[in-house]
Amino acid sequence: MHSSYLCGLDIGGTKMAATVADRNGPLARVTEPTAKSGTNRAPGEQAIALLKKACNDAGVNFDEVESVGVSSCGPFVKHQDLIQMVAPNICGGIGKQGDLPNTWTSVPLEEVLREHFRTVTIENDCVAALAAERAFGNLQDIASCAYVTWSTGIGFGLCVDGRLLRGKNGNAGHAGHMLMTDQSTAQCGCGNLGDVEALVSGRNLEMRYCRSPEELFNAARDGDAEAHTIVVEATRWFGRALFNVTTTLDISKFVIGGSIWQHHGDWLEPLVIHELSSHMPALTAGVTLSSPGLNAFVADIGALYLAMPEDWPIGWRESKPWKHMPPEKP
Repeated sequence: MHSSYLCGLDIGGTKMAATVADRNGPLARVTEPTAKSGTNRAPGEQAIALLKKACNDAGVNFDEVESVGVSSCGPFVKHQDLIQMVAPNICGGIGKQGDLPNTWTSVPLEEVLREHFRTVTIENDCVAALAAERAFGNLQDIASCAYVTWSTGIGFGLCVDGRLLRGKNGNAGHAGHMLMTDQSTAQCGCGNLGDVEALVSGRNLEMRYCRSPEELFNAARDGDAEAHTIVVEATRWFGRALFNVTTTLDISKFVIGGSIWQHHGDWLEPLVIHELSSHMPALTAGVTLSSPGLNAFVADIGALYLAMPEDWPIGWRESKPWKHMPPEKP
C-alpha cells in the first residue's frame, strides 16, 4: 500500500529544491539557497522544513507522506550504514578554501531524513537526473549514455549497456575530479589541483577570477576579450573531460544540464564538440550532445522518480507534468 503522495529533494551546492507530488505530477515546489552554516545537520533540517512548506502549499499533510527521493551532490560515505554527504561545495572542512562558513567534513543527510520518512532513497544528483532522462527524457532507449552537469560543480551520471553505474558507495560518475593537469594552480573544493572541477566549475572560476559565473559567461558571450579567453579555456577542458569519459566507457550520447549549460550551451556546444571529436575519431565519431528533455527540472523529476511507485511513470510519460511547472528564475 503506497501513500497517495511522495516527496523529492534536489540538493546542490547553490540551492535546494523540495517538491511534493501525486500520481498526476508535482503539486508544489519551493527552493532556498543551500544551508551552509550552523551544525552539520543544517542541510538535512533545512530539507525537512522545505518539504513541510511544499506540502503546506499543496494542501498535503506532511506526516502522511512516507517516501522521499533525494537527488544530491556528493560524494557520499556511509556511517553506520547511513549515507552522509561529503560534498566539497557544501562542507567547508574538506578543501579548506575559506569561502564556506563552516568546518564540516560530512553532513548526516540520511539520518535526519529517516527521522521523518519510512522510505528514503538517495542517489547522486547526476545519477538521479540520468535515471529521469532515461525514463522520461532524451535518453530513452540509449544504452550507453551519460548525464553531465556544468554548474556550481561538475558531475556525471553514467550508463553502460543499459545499466546505471553506482559503485561501492554510490560515487560512480565523479569524473569531475579527474586530474587533468599538474601545471595549474586552480584548486577544487575537494583539495585537488588541476582536476576538471577546479578548471571548469562555476564556484572555482569565480574564486580564480573574482567574477560570478553569470557575469563571466555573459561577458564572454557579449565579446569581452578577457572573459572570452577564460571561458573558451574552461570549455576546452570540459570537452576533454567528455572525451576521456567517451574513450573509457564508449558513450554514444551526453545530455548536459546545469545552470551554466542551461544559459550558455547554445554557443558553447560547438566548442565542446570540437574538443571531443578532435581526437581518436574511431572512438568519438557519432557521439552527440543534447540538453535535458526535462529542462531545468531534471534533478527534481529524478528525485521523485527514485521514490515513485511502479505504476506512476506510465502516466507521467503521457502527461509530461514537468512542462506545466513554473519556469526556473534566472
